[in-house]
Amino acid sequence: MKRSLTIAVLVTTLGMTPSVMAAGDVNAGKSKAMVCAACHGADGNSPMDMYPKLAGQHENYIAKQLADFQSGARENAMMAPMAADLSEQDMADLGAFYASKQTSPGAVSEALLELGETLYRAGNRESGVPACMACHGPNGNGVPAAGWPKLSGQFPAYIEAQLHAFAKGERNNDVNDMMRDIAAKMSEAEIKAVSAYVYGLK
Repeated sequence: MKRSLTIAVLVTTLGMTPSVMAAGDVNAGKSKAMVCAACHGADGNSPMDMYPKLAGQHENYIAKQLADFQSGARENAMMAPMAADLSEQDMADLGAFYASKQTSPGAVSEALLELGETLYRAGNRESGVPACMACHGPNGNGVPAAGWPKLSGQFPAYIEAQLHAFAKGERNNDVNDMMRDIAAKMSEAEIKAVSAYVYGLK
């Protein structure tokens, strides 16, 4: 089982080519990020849990999401107009700026720790949900080369919203339907628990 999952992950990774390869400038990104601060915070640590923390996120992942907002591959009424006039270089610069920042730490709820840890580290064999760490790493730091995002320290409310969006097919910019397939198999309790668990990862 583990061998099959490892092979599948490697094959998927090798087949991925991020649409925007970020090679941005941190200083240029800092000035461009001023308009983003109201929702995402001056250093990428959002003051509101409905908006994601961008601090410490991989630069190529941020650049790809901006490109997807611009093209409509990822639909969001707030982000589409923000990304509309960005050049590829702008996206790369913003990615580089946020990647240079530190994610503010979070803490996992004790009530959700056991289920969240089990799902993140072992998955659910009965429902076919793989371990989250297979792609996002044991500490939630993701895999930049594959385009898999960092999850550690991210707000539970934001992670929950994204898992629900994937499960419903409302967010569909994942490669090979990977996250849509996984999220659709997760129960509401699992979504809540794993979202709480990644908040406490470091």
